[in-house]
Amino acid sequence: MTDTTYAPATGAPALPATKPARPFFSSGPCAKPPGWSADKLATASLGRSHRSKIGKTRLQYSIDLMRELLKLPDTHRIGIVPGSDTGAYEMAMWTMLGARPVTALAWESFGEGWVTDAVKQLKIDPTVIRADYGQLPDLDSVDWSNDVLFTWNGTTSGVRVPNADWIPDDRDGLSFADATSGVFAYDIDWTKIDVATFSWQKVLGGEGAHGVLILGPRAVERLETYTPAWPLPKVFRLVSKGKLAEGVFKGETINTPSMLAVEDAIFSLEWAKSLGEDGLIARSDANAAALDKIVAERDWLGHLAADPATRSKTSVCLTVEGADEAMIKAMAAALEKAGAAYDVAGYRDAPPGLRIWCGATVDTADIVALGPWLDWAYATAKAA
Repeated sequence: MTDTTYAPATGAPALPATKPARPFFSSGPCAKPPGWSADKLATASLGRSHRSKIGKTRLQYSIDLMRELLKLPDTHRIGIVPGSDTGAYEMAMWTMLGARPVTALAWESFGEGWVTDAVKQLKIDPTVIRADYGQLPDLDSVDWSNDVLFTWNGTTSGVRVPNADWIPDDRDGLSFADATSGVFAYDIDWTKIDVATFSWQKVLGGEGAHGVLILGPRAVERLETYTPAWPLPKVFRLVSKGKLAEGVFKGETINTPSMLAVEDAIFSLEWAKSLGEDGLIARSDANAAALDKIVAERDWLGHLAADPATRSKTSVCLTVEGADEAMIKAMAAALEKAGAAYDVAGYRDAPPGLRIWCGATVDTADIVALGPWLDWAYATAKAA
């Protein structure tokens, strides 16, 4: 925690005595790991070709670190692709959908985005199972003879799937998990996942623009035996002459990556390795618990996700009594101006509220210090 330096206007509510030492609570890009600074990044690969020995070595090293941290079995391939999580998930949709019927689960903005792309861009007619913000659809109603699209952790609603138990071992369709706010924060049963995507900018606190694509053996089989009816852009092509382009999963990226972003990701991954996946999960759990305590102590704060069993432990979405969009913007602006919390307004398509990132790169002490500042921002906005 640091001393408060921002002075409120005359007559405004009193400022808390201290504020979070690292007030970075954005849900993407997220807080850098503790101890991060740009001068700690390795630079030997910068200004070099990503096809050079050092370039390919560093790309492969980042892949190896991700595999180790995620406890990803050898049956699953992992590669770096363009376009952040969105690019990775679109790549999976465009290359594998259309072989069989599709079911799409949507309970927040990004899930709805996949529905829109399936319908309007790919021109397929998916079965859509929806739930309102704060709720989870009936997972038991999913027909697993279909390919199934879902978000593991709904970043814009704060609702997640409880686990992978609802995905059968003997499924005919493929499971497509948008896991960008889920990896490194939950223990994922990879035997239930055929396709997963994420980006470095979430739980790792990395940079944007690069996505990660994970393919299980059934996804690879689909790619090698099915050709979509629509044309594929170059950056989506994962197959050459009927075989998987294995180089993508060995550090030979489809197009040029930012080696600076790769080195930044390696810094985060090495930090994460020092904790292990279990340690990362424990940090998220502690942060979410600290925020739960703040909510429980305030009658004007609530969780958008009512059920703790399906409440996110990373992108935690909060309701604010009597708040409309203008009030939320005022609260977020006041917190930013005071240097107490950055980027805490809820997602633009979600109900008005606050969104606090509780992933592993955030320190629990900063979540605790945030509580009095939320009181201050609420009182300030109410008094305006």
